[in-house]
This record gives sequence, structure tokens and C-alpha cells, in this order.
Amino acid sequence: MTSQSISAPDEPHVLVLVENMSVPADRRVWLEARALAASGFQVSVVSPLGRGRDLEPSVVRDGVTVRRFQAHEATGGALSYAREYGSALVHMRRLALRIAREHPIDVVHLCNPPDVLYLAAKPLIRRGARVVFDQHDLVPELYEARFGGRGLLHRAAALCERRTYAAADVVIAPNESYRRIAIARGGKSPDDVFVVRIAPELELFTPVASDPAIRRGAPCLLAYVGTIGPQDGVDHALRALEALGRRRADWRAVFAGRGDWRDDAIALASELGLGERVSFPGYLEDAQVVSLLSSADICIAPEPANALNDASTMIKVVEYMALGKPIVAYDLRETRVSAGESALYATPNRPDELATCIVRLLDDKSLRLRLGAEGRRRVEDELAWRHSEEALRRAYDRVLGCR
Repeated sequence: MTSQSISAPDEPHVLVLVENMSVPADRRVWLEARALAASGFQVSVVSPLGRGRDLEPSVVRDGVTVRRFQAHEATGGALSYAREYGSALVHMRRLALRIAREHPIDVVHLCNPPDVLYLAAKPLIRRGARVVFDQHDLVPELYEARFGGRGLLHRAAALCERRTYAAADVVIAPNESYRRIAIARGGKSPDDVFVVRIAPELELFTPVASDPAIRRGAPCLLAYVGTIGPQDGVDHALRALEALGRRRADWRAVFAGRGDWRDDAIALASELGLGERVSFPGYLEDAQVVSLLSSADICIAPEPANALNDASTMIKVVEYMALGKPIVAYDLRETRVSAGESALYATPNRPDELATCIVRLLDDKSLRLRLGAEGRRRVEDELAWRHSEEALRRAYDRVLGCR
């Protein structure tokens, strides 16, 4: 379809800016955009082009107009991120102004990381657009986890975060930990910070039949689905599997996802002698994710303990739960808030204890079924997207009431 808006001109116009992932591949952003469109907003999204998908420069889907730019992806170093963000800001500002000429913008919805997107929106803010800061990550903590220490890069990230908080009329936080930080560190009024949890859409995340081609004859299949970056703990999972492999051989594992540490993960798996037991299929479409997780017996959330991971909600955890799968994870604050009794928890940063938890689940099918059923129940009763959608609407009632 073309990029012409299908909304009436008197509807409030929301511009969503996303830098680190294409839309609709970014499930959280896509759910939010569709919910806003269904609530009567005109919704435009600016995001980068995807890799292997989301390749049209301009498209309309489900009432949402998406315009995309060619991103210059970082290679992992600080300078490469500066180049990526600088190029993205130029493209995003250009597309934002073009969209605003077609129909004035009422609300700019900034999805971090990074915390510099307010720079692309400055001309619109000067014209009176309100600002929603959708805080997906704690960027100062993210950079500390990736690059170590609290040097110049961390100070720059903290400054950008402060300026984004200052520009925001309303902050959307994925959990109560982020909400407390927005109030204490960001200086926001509690009335202006709303928790919109990262949540799966139950209509999509419904179990399907196990696929023998994925299992490849393994008695037990372990799965990881998510970003593969330095901070995501895939190295911990692989070291846990090395320990597991010394104890038994009735399993294989799949690590699905992209990220700038994927090549390192593949190299580490080889170094650890995991060989054919572990595969890295890359990015999977939604239906493929559902098929993989439906085929899995145990799912892994190996994020190590640090200031970022302890405060963050992992979308993978809630997706595992939606598909009724037992989870092995480190005992992190927000992971426990999400998973509750649907997971076995290891002492943080101890891969050997992750392996012990996996063995316990391998040995006890009834425990696997019980944990999986508890996870599905929690999602249906408390954590499904419909609950988050209500919170999103309240946030927009607040931001439009500021006008």
C-alpha cells in the first residue's frame, strides 16, 4: 500500500520515532501503534529499514503509516554508535518534518534507545507537539553493561536521558522499577509516569503443534529467543550448556535472534565443544517464534545480574510464559516480578546453577508442565497486552489533557 494516511484530518496525530529496530518487527512499538490507531488516533511511525523484512520505504498497515530510512548499523564500538545515531537523527528529522507538512503533529512518541531522539523532534516540539517518552531501556545502565565503567560515554548517556525526561510531558515505563527511576532520577511527577508493561498478544502467542524438524529427534529441546548482545547473557547460557553436556546428552538448544554479539556466541559455542547440539538460526518471524517455542521443553532467560537487567522486564520471559513453557533464569528482581512461580531461579551469574536448574526440569516432566501452566495463567490473568493497552490509553488521556 502507499503511505497516504487513511485517517480523518481531525483526528489527533501521533508520530512515533524508533531508531534501534524496524517496525513492525519491534513488537512493543507495533502493538502500541495499532492500539492508538484503534483508539481513533492518526498514527505515523518512523523507523529504520529492516534486514530481510520491513523493506518498503513507506507502507500502511492496520491503519498505521510507517516510513523507513536506511540505517547505518553500529559494529559494536562507541564511535560506530555515534555514527549510527547521527545518521539516524538526520533521516528521522527529515521524515518527521515531511510528515508534519502533510498533517500537523499533536504528540511525538519517542521510543528509546537511544535517548537522543528528542533532537529529531525539536522543531515539532517548538510548534507545540506534546512528548511521550516510551522508555524501553535504561540507556546509562545499558552502556555501562556493554562497555564497562562510568566514563565519558556513561556521562553523555546520563545527560541525554535527563534532557529526554525534561522534554517529556508523559513517561511510559515498562515496569515499576523504571517508573521509580523516572520519578527519582528523572524528576517526573508520579501523575505523569504510566506503567505499560511489555506484554504478548495472546491471539498471536498461542501454542501450536510441536515441529519435529525443529526438534531434530532430540528428547528435550531448549530455546532462547531474543537479542544476542553483550549484555544479554548468551555466554552464560552457553557455559551452562557446557556444564549440562558433561552430565547428559539428551538435549539440543536453539538460540534465535540477532545482535552484535551473535558471531561471538557462535564462536564461543564452538570453543566450548557444543557443536551440533546448538544452533543459531538468526531472526525469526512471529510465526516461526511461536513454532520454536511451542516445540521447546525448557526456555532460557540467562541475563546476568547488573543494574540494567535487574530493573528490566525481558519480553522473552513473558512470551515464554504465554506459550506455557517453564523457564530457567537468574534471580533478578523484575524477572521474578514477571515470571513468578513459572520459573526456576539460579543464583545470579552462576552458569553452573543454571545448568542444575535445567537438569531438575529435564528430570521432572510434571514440574515442567506445572510451571508452564502457571506462566500461561499469569499472562492470561495479569500480563496480556489487553491490560497494557488500557494503561496506554490512560497515558494518552493525560498527555492530551496537558494541551
